[in-house]
Amino acid sequence: MFHSYNSLCYGTMSVDTLVDRAADLGYGVLPLTDINTTMGVPDLVFACKRRGIRPVAGVEIRNGDTLCYTAWARNNRGYGELNAFLTQHNLSKQPYPASAPPWEAVAVVYPFGSRKPSGLRENEYLGVRFSQLTKLFRCPSLDRMVALQPVTFATAEDYEVHRNLRAVDHNVLLSRLEPQSCAAPDELLLPPERVRAAYALYPELTAQAEALLASCGIDFDDKVKNRRCFTGNVYDDRELLRKLAFDGMAYRYGTTNKEAYRRIEKELDIIEKMDFCAYFLIAWDIVRYALSQGFYHVGRGSGANSVVAYCLRITDVDPIELDLYFERFLNPKRAGAPDFDLDFSWKERDAVIDYIFKRYGREHTALLGATVTFQDRSVLRELGKVHGLPKGEIDQLVRHPEGFARQSALGRQLFGLSERIHDFPCQRSIHAGGVLISEAPITDHAALDLPPKGFPTTQFDMYAAEKLGFEKLDILSQRGIAHIREAVALVRRHRGVSIDIHRTEAFKEDPAVKQLLLAAETTGCFYIESPAMRSLLRKLRCSDYRTLVAASSIIRPGVARSGMMREYIRRFHHPETVRYPHPLLKELLEETYGVMIYQEDVLKVCHHFVGLDLADADVLRRMMGHKMRDKSAFEAVTCRFFEGCRAKGYPEALAQELWRQIESFSGYSFSKAHSASYAVESYQSLYLKSHYPLEFQVAVINNFGGFYPTWFYLNEARRLGGTLHLPCVNHSEYMTSLDGTTLYLGFVHLQGLERSFAARFLAERAARGPFADLDDFIARVPFQLEQLVLLIRGGAFAFTGCSKAALLWQAHLHKSHGRMEQLETLFRVAGPTFEMPDFEHDALRDAYDELELYGFPVTLTWFDMLQTRFRGELMASQLLQAVGRCGRMLGRLVTVKYVRTCKGERMALGTFVDAAGDTFDTVHFPKTLQEWPFQGDGVYLLLGVVTEEFGQATLEVQKMALMPYQSKK
Repeated sequence: MFHSYNSLCYGTMSVDTLVDRAADLGYGVLPLTDINTTMGVPDLVFACKRRGIRPVAGVEIRNGDTLCYTAWARNNRGYGELNAFLTQHNLSKQPYPASAPPWEAVAVVYPFGSRKPSGLRENEYLGVRFSQLTKLFRCPSLDRMVALQPVTFATAEDYEVHRNLRAVDHNVLLSRLEPQSCAAPDELLLPPERVRAAYALYPELTAQAEALLASCGIDFDDKVKNRRCFTGNVYDDRELLRKLAFDGMAYRYGTTNKEAYRRIEKELDIIEKMDFCAYFLIAWDIVRYALSQGFYHVGRGSGANSVVAYCLRITDVDPIELDLYFERFLNPKRAGAPDFDLDFSWKERDAVIDYIFKRYGREHTALLGATVTFQDRSVLRELGKVHGLPKGEIDQLVRHPEGFARQSALGRQLFGLSERIHDFPCQRSIHAGGVLISEAPITDHAALDLPPKGFPTTQFDMYAAEKLGFEKLDILSQRGIAHIREAVALVRRHRGVSIDIHRTEAFKEDPAVKQLLLAAETTGCFYIESPAMRSLLRKLRCSDYRTLVAASSIIRPGVARSGMMREYIRRFHHPETVRYPHPLLKELLEETYGVMIYQEDVLKVCHHFVGLDLADADVLRRMMGHKMRDKSAFEAVTCRFFEGCRAKGYPEALAQELWRQIESFSGYSFSKAHSASYAVESYQSLYLKSHYPLEFQVAVINNFGGFYPTWFYLNEARRLGGTLHLPCVNHSEYMTSLDGTTLYLGFVHLQGLERSFAARFLAERAARGPFADLDDFIARVPFQLEQLVLLIRGGAFAFTGCSKAALLWQAHLHKSHGRMEQLETLFRVAGPTFEMPDFEHDALRDAYDELELYGFPVTLTWFDMLQTRFRGELMASQLLQAVGRCGRMLGRLVTVKYVRTCKGERMALGTFVDAAGDTFDTVHFPKTLQEWPFQGDGVYLLLGVVTEEFGQATLEVQKMALMPYQSKK
């Protein structure tokens, strides 16, 4: 009865550590019985194969801290029974029964003393621990008893780790942790002979335990576990896929494209040989459903290397145009399972997942699980809490753990514990988008949880799923797609124009799109709106698809940090200066000017230049994307890389430089197909923004998912010719709406306004027309006074022509204030009239109200609220003509990014908006940042020198100060 750290906040060893230690001590069988989970069983099986011992899958059933029984699967069928049992109780949220169900292929061991031997079924036993041996002298028979000594610790020192984990789990001080919440201190991993010696007086207990374990076992084959057929048989799958591929070719390429025909035939041959027809058809079926519902999607990842996927409309990337090779997605040497990444709107993803569960059956479908682990800050904070440290000391411990450790013995203890617990799993979660569709019932392979999302989710993660032979589909969500869909709907509604957003070939050649891209006017456009990306687009003078694809990859941190991004830009502008150290490298990397920027570049160099086989090259690819946990495989390939370079006689300096570029990709690399997928979505956004700018901007504002805060997108709408109005009870909707060139801010932005109240008065307006005045509103809509006050202060009754002060008096003096019910009357009874004093209108006070209620001013700008009338010696539009000049600029801070120099010093990159609404970028070097730090949001006066690199102007700040606003009167 072995516990791993998959017994969350209980076990102290990983499955690999447990197996290795057990094998080193001479165990020939290892029964893993984690608490209420089988998530560690796949790791157990493969670790035991590696060490040559026999695995047994089991589970320890507990209700809270109370042990009910331990169950061991006799075979894979029993493993499925255990998973189905755990799943039933996880989905129903019911406690586990005190007695095990009548399983057919599962052995059950109850704690000694919990029941009489005579009441046990044939597959049930009583387990006797070391500490219970003295109680056996009263037992007339030991026939139904087995030795059962739990293992939770590798060494006695692990007990303290365990106690801290239990305190964290129970959210109590360590000093108040109940003994029954913890394992017994004797649950140590001992050599088998020590265990037998402990039971020497009752050898039949160990003999019966060994016989029981001999009847149990589990193994997994290497077959694919996904649904095998889409239509019901393999032949029909092949024929359907072939028909769909060539029908799609006519849509994408026409009927006479010989290269497309050749590629489709080649891909279909590989797909059929590797039994991937059903996988493609299921992906096609999901996309077909989405299109039938009017949902937009983006197919990305390595699946975009496939012409067949392009023809099935799974992706919108043309692999022939970019010379993408299919083998990057699917080839017999590929070490890991491929997958399609399908992005949907954040509003529609759950509907797509619901379709998948209903179409393929809940017994065969599950979301893929993930594991959240203790990391440095989280584990230190939790340890500080259970040791009773005050919040101030916990904050100090988290910020400066090593310094805190030097100050006290407790600090050293907590720091040591945090290092032990680091990377331990602390809770099960959900993978970002993985969905599994299995041939056999999903519980044959995994127990399921029911997270708040409401869809059954495997207890194991993507690494275990891959070991078992699952190829997942990634059904992801993003707000960029929602921007696009809503913008298309607004264009259809307001202008009567229907847009086929998937016809991206036309967008790539559109002059207006090219101009927008060249000017880096990309605010709101998916993936290309950040300050860093806009800067890169300017430096590359990007105006075409291929350059945008490259930009989407070299912006990634690994490429940028290594210096390869700057080198790529330099070579892009001066290709004649590129020198290739070897002719083969020119052949492989000429498209990217000798710089590796895609995963495919790494694969090509490793395979064709160094001589690694495709399997080794694929290991490198997967390590670059953080898709492998086995670092030993990476280390082995590293050795083979340098051995291959030496064998081919390459200079050591060349090998080191190539490896430096490869290493910089770790965790941050994109495949070329992935970059191309992002670029396609960027083009869809660019087309909408260039031709329908206000509709697009409203869509961005309504989906809240851009890089910048809402006020910045409202500023962009003004720049693009829009007129902005505060919410109005007669014109606005709950979300921001567009009327001609007028944007009415949505009530969703009014902080504190209840959605139910907004729905109530919007429904009343739709049913009976606009409101004549405040009295009319009060007569027709049930309200609470504080909600009505919010509307008045937020400017929603400005159409009346009355001042806010007068309206507030009217609301408070009205005799029906505060009531939530109105009597239906046949005739309107006039309310009382009051003579109001003359109230002075104060635009500044209104702006402060807006700042409080919306988070930004609407009727005035940030600059109008300043005490100074100075607006800067330089404006953003003048910077390229002022290179080398020192001057003062005034800007509202938009965003700031802190980065580290190569010396480890902190510097900052800022983005500001000037009084004309244009953006400019700043750089703050370490010394300047230390002397003149950022002081929060607001408008800053900046003194600096204008610099330029590859056509991108930046203000190198020397001094800055936060400017004061005028005081409210």
